[in-house]
Amino acid sequence: MRRTSPDRTGDIHERETDTNNSHRGLGRVGIWTMAFDWQPAGLVRDATAELEELGYGAVWYAEGLGRDAVSQAWLILGNTRRLVVGAGVANIAVRDPIAMAAAHRALDDAYAGRFVLGLGGHRTHDTPANAIPGRYGRPVQTMTAYLDAMDAATTVLPEPTRPRRRRVLAALGPKMTELAAQRTEGALPYFAPVEHTRRAREAMGPGPLLAVELAVALTDEPDLARRLARDHVAYYTSTAPHQAANLRRLGFSEQDMRGPSSTLVDAVVAHGNLDAVRTRVREHLDAGADHVCIQVLTADPATLPLHEWRELAFLATE
Repeated sequence: MRRTSPDRTGDIHERETDTNNSHRGLGRVGIWTMAFDWQPAGLVRDATAELEELGYGAVWYAEGLGRDAVSQAWLILGNTRRLVVGAGVANIAVRDPIAMAAAHRALDDAYAGRFVLGLGGHRTHDTPANAIPGRYGRPVQTMTAYLDAMDAATTVLPEPTRPRRRRVLAALGPKMTELAAQRTEGALPYFAPVEHTRRAREAMGPGPLLAVELAVALTDEPDLARRLARDHVAYYTSTAPHQAANLRRLGFSEQDMRGPSSTLVDAVVAHGNLDAVRTRVREHLDAGADHVCIQVLTADPATLPLHEWRELAFLATE
């Protein structure tokens, strides 16, 4: 159905700030997707080249059951010229920190700061069986130790003269958000409403990057939009304890999550037409986000939402 459009830092202890909030090419709006893992390499190349042509500043991808975060980055970076490519996020539970540091340095050396390494790793119902022993401990201490190990890794690769390698943390709670501000370029929260964006910005202050994922059900059919949004929220409230804990901190009740309630669904997912999405993006930006990564929800998550990405591209350029 037709819709009407409205009127390249790893070992960062010295955090880069950017007075115009562009954070080295990210722009204000990018794309976040899980769908690349279902696609052949050629289609991923074509899709990301089009995202660059459409004017998006960045593309972020999940690491799940398909390509690992590093190989996905090589695939996309090698086929684009300016697009910032972000791992959203690489799972620290299944990757040695020395190997992660070496891969990050190689990507940065090859693509001059266009790669942003997002790091995370949470307990869920599908915690990987191949998780490295001890890698699922207390989240902040585990992440701190991982960053320490990355920083201590040695390599013969030359250090660049440009700003240092870029990394962010999948931060939700206040302690992880603080760690993100202290040790990385900033935070990449997922599945979080505008109120979380406001609190994260207040906690981090004006300098660090705050890139927030925003789920979007873009359709003129209200019932379909509501169903896509509700299914998305129900999945995370029932399978991801860290997401449920974050929602409790924000004042949502157990009853909100069991439903999930319309209040919760509306807070987490922007659903409806282009104006509804534009309004929510602006709300996150007004609350302190530097960059909003749009995740388009569809009935088939294995299909690239190319049509929706094209329709939403005006947000990246206005």
